Amino acid sequence: MSAIHVLDTATVNKIAAGEVVERPASVIKELIENALDAGARHIEVEIMAGGTSLMRVTDDGCGMSREDAAMALERHATSKISAAEDLLDIGTLGFRGEALPTIASVSRFSLVTRRAGEELGTKMTVTGGEKAPAEDTGCRLGTTIKVEDLFFNTPARKKFMKTVHTEGSHISDGVTKQALANPDVAFHFINNGKPVLSTPGSGGLKTAIRSVYGGAVEDSLLPLSFSDEDLTIEGFLTKPSMVRSSRSWQTFIVNGRLIESPAIARAVENAYRSLLPKTGFPLAVIRFTVPPRSVDINVHPRKTEIKFEDEGRIFKAVYKAVVDAIRPAGQRLEDVAAVVPAAAGRPGPAEPLPLPMEDRAVSTPPPPAAPHALPRPATGNAYAAPREMARFAAAQTAIREEKSAAYGPLPPAAGQIAEPVASFGDEAAVDPPLAMVPIGQVGRCYIVAQDEDTLYLVDQHAAHERILYDRFAAMADEIPSQQLLVHLLLDFSPAEADLLESRRDLFFSLGFDMEASGPAQIRLKSVPADIPVGEAEDVLREILAALADKHDLSASEIRHACIAMTACKAAIKRGDELNLRQMQIVLDELRTTARPYTCPHGRPTILRFTSDDLAKLFKRT
Repeated sequence: MSAIHVLDTATVNKIAAGEVVERPASVIKELIENALDAGARHIEVEIMAGGTSLMRVTDDGCGMSREDAAMALERHATSKISAAEDLLDIGTLGFRGEALPTIASVSRFSLVTRRAGEELGTKMTVTGGEKAPAEDTGCRLGTTIKVEDLFFNTPARKKFMKTVHTEGSHISDGVTKQALANPDVAFHFINNGKPVLSTPGSGGLKTAIRSVYGGAVEDSLLPLSFSDEDLTIEGFLTKPSMVRSSRSWQTFIVNGRLIESPAIARAVENAYRSLLPKTGFPLAVIRFTVPPRSVDINVHPRKTEIKFEDEGRIFKAVYKAVVDAIRPAGQRLEDVAAVVPAAAGRPGPAEPLPLPMEDRAVSTPPPPAAPHALPRPATGNAYAAPREMARFAAAQTAIREEKSAAYGPLPPAAGQIAEPVASFGDEAAVDPPLAMVPIGQVGRCYIVAQDEDTLYLVDQHAAHERILYDRFAAMADEIPSQQLLVHLLLDFSPAEADLLESRRDLFFSLGFDMEASGPAQIRLKSVPADIPVGEAEDVLREILAALADKHDLSASEIRHACIAMTACKAAIKRGDELNLRQMQIVLDELRTTARPYTCPHGRPTILRFTSDDLAKLFKRT
């Protein structure tokens, strides 16, 4: 008996489903593309439980006859190509004839459709690949497809799905990008019975961007255009003053198809390189029109990756288009950063640093400061605020006196975890440094300190980050917050707004008090006391981006991630000039933390060089 055999149709369909249907968002993508190919002008997407229990896509496209509806559920049955030569000139989003049968093979699937001129529509039902006979039904023009209990018959696949919120976020991102790619189509997205997204379908890309991201983003848009022979590029970018910490709001469309392209993303980032922070990304919605024969879209099961005939040409064209969009007329690219307006609410170079919290105008008295609170220092002499420096010096004196009374001649802190200080030549665990005395600062980034026979380099940002993290983490209930005299109105994407709503209690415990003020807009009323008001929006958005990238986290893990982010943003930064008194506060505070050797993200805070290490460096041994 032969060991090789042909797999049955049901098994083949399930294998194909693993390639085409990776998660609920993949189903929504395929169904939306089918609706667009059918000429739909209105598309409604509804999901329940992140798409795991229900997905429904309704369109007003051309619909199908009974014969076509039945044929559409056969593998490799399509109306979009008829021969291999057609793959060179594809003008539709779908063409393989795989989506519907593979989705139906791993779900409880139903399709209802009617063409213009027909009195009754057709209903097709499939359960795990088993088709029921077609039925006549009353329905409106177009097609409605309902997918329930995805992967109910493939438990191995189902267990790899993420949380309901994570899967819902992927669907929301997909619908959002489809709405941007097709501004002439009205999209409506409903999540668990709640309207999340609605676009007018008026044809204007700028209007679609406003519907998705809000008016603040629209006001920051820069038009982008480029034309050269058979290549056309158009779209919008945001000014360098409005960025996010994730590439998730960059959308690239080639001949109407959503794609992922590292080359295009890299070209955008290179053009912005001198204008953005290291982890900042601008919004970009860029549409390309190229000859169909110059791209190969048949290189990925989900058709999200394509090959350009000349990728180098595309890279150069994108780079030039972006540079022309963000560079003011008559100026060099390297001069742009000087004329970019400061982000809303953030002090510019000519403004002083924010006053200490007790001097800010608030509607209610601020909460008492945590013990051993380390004030945020001024950033450079140009920004020096005398009251801030005086507060810093006074705090330093009080802390040193309190420590002397509490700890005596600086013995190792009680309960200190025995972890080694990073050393140049010795990997053995050593006791914590008894008393580090600051000598100076290198590159406005590292504190140089010493004790009797050891030299230390301390990363001032990582050290202060550890101090703040331990302080925040010790607050079991809520982190102290400062109320804003003028509330901030912030616009978010549908996925971000949903995440904010679902985690509102968590954000409140972290010091962010907010309430909904629109479908995808929140009113920020309070922020953590240690966060400068001008940085509050950036901190909130970075926490959202971090949460969106993590899956299946417990409440304590989420709190850790949020506290670590808050501590990072509130901590002293590289470039902050410290005097010796300020350095001593950092060193004293660091020494009393439970884990002084790393920041909350795992980076080292202290490098240690013993006399023997220095001797080896100078080749004395």
